[in-house]
Amino acid sequence: MKIVIVDDTPLNLLLMTKLVERIPGIESKGFESPQDALRWCAGAEPDLIIVDYMMPEIDGLEFIRRVRSSHDRENVPILMVTANNERGVRYQALDCGANDFLTKPIDAHEFEPRVRNMLKLREAHIATRQRAETLAVAVRRATADILDRERETITRLARAAEFRDPETGAHIQRMSHYSAMIARRLGLADEFVDALLLAAPMHDVGKLGIPDTILLKPGRLTTEEFEVMKRHSLIGHDILKGSSSEVLQLGARIALTHHEKFDGSGYPHGSVGDAIPLEGRIVAVADVFDALTSSRPYKPAWTFERAVDLLREGRGSHFDPGCVDAFLSRWDEVLDIHTRFLDESESGAPLSYSIAQ
Repeated sequence: MKIVIVDDTPLNLLLMTKLVERIPGIESKGFESPQDALRWCAGAEPDLIIVDYMMPEIDGLEFIRRVRSSHDRENVPILMVTANNERGVRYQALDCGANDFLTKPIDAHEFEPRVRNMLKLREAHIATRQRAETLAVAVRRATADILDRERETITRLARAAEFRDPETGAHIQRMSHYSAMIARRLGLADEFVDALLLAAPMHDVGKLGIPDTILLKPGRLTTEEFEVMKRHSLIGHDILKGSSSEVLQLGARIALTHHEKFDGSGYPHGSVGDAIPLEGRIVAVADVFDALTSSRPYKPAWTFERAVDLLREGRGSHFDPGCVDAFLSRWDEVLDIHTRFLDESESGAPLSYSIAQ
């Protein structure tokens, strides 16, 4: 263990250094200059500091203050050397962060037990810190395992909905990455962006509760059939709500609100503007754009130009204007996502289209 001794009197410094070296397993560093000692402490971590009070450059109190101002040194034990009659100084030293005192002239019989006691204190702190680090590693591993299982559950849940829906897995990937891109462009926190990427694929999980005769109907739905279809947002919310998982909670809100429209003409509740959760407004843009530009058994893919025109026309009525602007401002990323997650069976919309920013 490393002990730093600071005393501007060479004889005192030599005496304390010799006394310290009588303790097995100790490496001592002696400094006549407190400034030199501070520089050494800035680049290394001592296990104990012994410092004199009366010094010409900076006194022991100021030395302790500077050491304690470093977060890394807040738990290093400090012994201050003072005269017996300097009781007021001792009070100030305690306020500054001194742990114990040595009285001048140094008594060898007193010195060694006090140093050993401080080193035991240091050993206990190091052991506690190591246990805390070990526990933190274990917690991170356990948390990572939980997140992996949560992601797997979410992925399987989203795939279950895919089996009942003509929408493809590539659509799920594209719209979730579009959603994350919009959120990132809006300046939202990385934690939210990551959660949105996981939660967005569950937007249509409520279609598990829609009859095949309606869900898989190749033609246009009747008014009555569309009313049944609209229930999928409520069903999806019911499936996902009440979970302790923040991602599933986010998925529940997305399932419920991604068919709401900014002007209040959407469903299921006809919410208006900012009353629609931001995640619902984001996914609405991403989902509609990819649905339009993807081919289906009942329709060909729209061109990008036509889909962008629809987003712009719906800006402020169907869609949150800020979300549309965020989406269109990252057009190169839109094209990249579309290309990366293109189904083999999809020809996709032409990638040569560019938009004026």
